[in-house]
Amino acid sequence: MTKREGLPPLKGPDAAPHHPAGPEPAATGLTGLALMVVLTGYALSIVDASIVNVALNSIDDDLHGGPAALELVVSGYGLTYALGLVLGGRLGDAFGRRRLYAYGLAAFTLTSALCGLAPTVGFLVAARLLQGAAAAMLVPQVLATIQAATQGQARARAIGLYGATAALGMVVGQILGGLLVSLDVAGMGWRSVFAINVPIGVAALLAVRRVPPTRADVRPGFDPAGTVLFGVTMVCVLALVVAGPDLGWPLWLWSLLVVAAVGAVALLRTERRLEARGGSPLLSPSVLSHPGMRRGLAAMVPFSAGFGAFLFVYALVAQGHFGFDGLASGAVLTPFAVAFFAVTLFTPRIAAALGGRIVTLGALVQGAGLLLLALVMGLGWPRPSLVLVLVGIGLFGVGAALTGPTLFRMILADVPPAQAGMGSGVLVTSQQMATALGATVGGSLYLSLDGWLTTASATVLVIALLGCFAVTVLVISLKLPDPR
Repeated sequence: MTKREGLPPLKGPDAAPHHPAGPEPAATGLTGLALMVVLTGYALSIVDASIVNVALNSIDDDLHGGPAALELVVSGYGLTYALGLVLGGRLGDAFGRRRLYAYGLAAFTLTSALCGLAPTVGFLVAARLLQGAAAAMLVPQVLATIQAATQGQARARAIGLYGATAALGMVVGQILGGLLVSLDVAGMGWRSVFAINVPIGVAALLAVRRVPPTRADVRPGFDPAGTVLFGVTMVCVLALVVAGPDLGWPLWLWSLLVVAAVGAVALLRTERRLEARGGSPLLSPSVLSHPGMRRGLAAMVPFSAGFGAFLFVYALVAQGHFGFDGLASGAVLTPFAVAFFAVTLFTPRIAAALGGRIVTLGALVQGAGLLLLALVMGLGWPRPSLVLVLVGIGLFGVGAALTGPTLFRMILADVPPAQAGMGSGVLVTSQQMATALGATVGGSLYLSLDGWLTTASATVLVIALLGCFAVTVLVISLKLPDPR
């Protein structure tokens, strides 16, 4: 059961959260305004992951940082963000999700201001690292609050809007970044892409009291061994994904996978022993072993990897071959965002009618969109039909809208509200890691093929790889539980 933050805390030693035998009573409903408040913070974190990409040239002209520093401006945010998600979710379970959301949003707003005021590229990199950590504090509280404060169709609609926020944020980030840099608002140049977060963050903070406060009945204890082992495992994997393309994949870098594997095995054993003793593991093995969580994550990984690869390779082709700027390349993705948002509004009804087969349908529609794009690029190169490209991108968005929010619901369905923060952290971490891995694999493959094949052939082959991700999701979907 969940507990209101205004009541006196329970006394006694730290213990594992108690799972009620009966059904979980609903928390005070998540109103439309409260949902808008938490989704605003989530949208800021998504937009900031992509908005800076189109401002890199302006940042370099102003701060003279060089390629390595500019890479850290982008990847540093993602690094601390991915590292902190699970811990941020667990802290929300312990100290209150609304409280952690407010702290995270305040820190995100402050670090956004610091980014906009950065006098040197080193200062900017440091501020981006802190900004990613702040995002890791606030983001897990969004899904956790939805999980703890809603039920039934209200939860399905809220999770659908959560997924739509992610899709819109990625596209809006590119369009808004290009627009702000080109308009040079108040002579701020690239600094405006960070400054815009400040008034939005302040407005959301003023309304944060409308969010229902929830947390675990019994405050979970701290798991230092699990936290350290999880951090080591994540750092090794992230180092490979982030540094691999720039360093040329040296052998010593691949050895980090061995360290990550050892760390993962040690983490699993440590968490099992701690949970068996009645402690509070950072990652609860009993929760992670639920079929919905296990199979849903198995489908989420290829789904997110395909999505990350699609966006990254699209940017390479649109800006590298066709010469689009950030604003134009983002505008071409508008059908994806519009289709995703529109279909999300009807996803709960479709899921109620089709059950688990909605993910199968989504994978098929995504595959159809990719097939159309492959045919248009292969047969229409070097001037493919823009209309058909937009249709293909729109179909990809429809498939993503059918698949993504449904997987979110499946993964969190068996997570007790007392551990909603932990479940949310695991989900978002898996999503972010898979997206980054997909972008790395897809981008590296495209650049390698483009070196010895024509650009058209390289593009078609990478689209075929994306089709393999969709087929993988389709196969896994046949074993997924019914989300109804």
